[in-house]
Amino acid sequence: MLDDSTIAAISTAPGKGAIAVVRLSGDRTVEIARSVFLPLSGAQSLEPFKPLLGHIVEEGRHLDQAVLIYYQAPRSYTGEKLVEISLHGSPVLAQKALDLLVRAGARVAEPGEFTLRAFLNGKMDLAQAEAVRDLIESRTLYQARLSAQQLEGQLSRTLQPLKDELIGLACHLESAVEFVEEPLDTWSRQRVSERTRVVIQELRKLEHSFEYGKMVQEGFSLAIVGRTNVGKSSLFNALLYENRAIVADLPGTTRDLITESVNILGLPVKFIDTAGVRQTTDAVEREGVERTLSAMATADLTLLVLDGSEPLRQEDMDLLERMKERDAIIVLNKDDLPSVISEDQIPVAKPVTRLSAKMGTGVDALKELIHRAMSPNGYRETETLIVTNVRHKNCIVQAIGHLEKAVGALEAGLSEEFPLYHYHQAHRSIGEITGEITVEDILGRIFSTFCVGK
Repeated sequence: MLDDSTIAAISTAPGKGAIAVVRLSGDRTVEIARSVFLPLSGAQSLEPFKPLLGHIVEEGRHLDQAVLIYYQAPRSYTGEKLVEISLHGSPVLAQKALDLLVRAGARVAEPGEFTLRAFLNGKMDLAQAEAVRDLIESRTLYQARLSAQQLEGQLSRTLQPLKDELIGLACHLESAVEFVEEPLDTWSRQRVSERTRVVIQELRKLEHSFEYGKMVQEGFSLAIVGRTNVGKSSLFNALLYENRAIVADLPGTTRDLITESVNILGLPVKFIDTAGVRQTTDAVEREGVERTLSAMATADLTLLVLDGSEPLRQEDMDLLERMKERDAIIVLNKDDLPSVISEDQIPVAKPVTRLSAKMGTGVDALKELIHRAMSPNGYRETETLIVTNVRHKNCIVQAIGHLEKAVGALEAGLSEEFPLYHYHQAHRSIGEITGEITVEDILGRIFSTFCVGK
């Protein structure tokens, strides 16, 4: 997949900015860069890793002042000769600089082609390359932190001893195949089986972490529901730390769904503030109630808000009945007023918390409860390694399946060739994560999701 062409792309985001960066990578990088960049110093050669001030030029005319940095191979992002030109952040100037580079012999890079070259040139493995994309697309600081860990090779380092163990076990079995007159005795088979189960156990930990990792990457939706005037919109605003929804004592103020995204202890959350549920003859408000019930049915988690300062009404009881089959948290609001509802009056077995959305008290405790409700297996931000990529998870599941079949073959007394096949397949599945075993169409799917210029 790696050709010898020199590629170029604008690496900064579209739109105006302080600077724009244009990248160039390949064997002809220096030659092409020199044809469009004129150093102020009159230098005839580019000194590696040293910023050089000059101008972008077209047929001798200065278009813009720019700074060029030349990264000498293999000490560059791609492992090839690479140049980065920083100029003023006008989209017109950036595009013109790219056009000049292409006119001088470069080719416009495909999405992710710089990182693909870094992978093919051994600058990073495939899991690290995918982490580059995830880091760029991070919506929360925690997402960025996990992606940075992957980029530093944490997953690869975790998998390496497991791969080494599988190679060792496979070699043990290969010896038995080579020397058929000395087959593995029962003790040796048992020992190989036990060591394989240890590898399976470690892979299971990674597999189970994906449920939380998927939540970290994709987030979840949370609907705030309740009858009118219980403080849903006040709670919505308190969770967002801004007055996003209109708050008033008049029933039916919120008539449509209001959505906003925020992060709860590192998890991306889409909050949905809904219309109050009550019997009404107003056609618009009735439509709002229908949308509330629909949002509640599709949300990953529901906050049912009750007015803790008033006795439960029939609308409250109807909504509590709907919570029985849903993931939900019961919020007793208006805790700044005397409470008339006790927790034993709540007829559903769901977490219950008290707060005052108006005063902001108890909101942090609610966030902890939300995080706990949506964090499977007790995962928290302190976990050292969490699998967030569905491709990685599928490879791990495939490896576990083959290793379980290998153990079954060993314990059934089958010939060593049977477990050996599954050890090789398990090793192959793990190798696909880091790219030691690669298929071209897999690389095409992965790198097509990158932005151009990265």
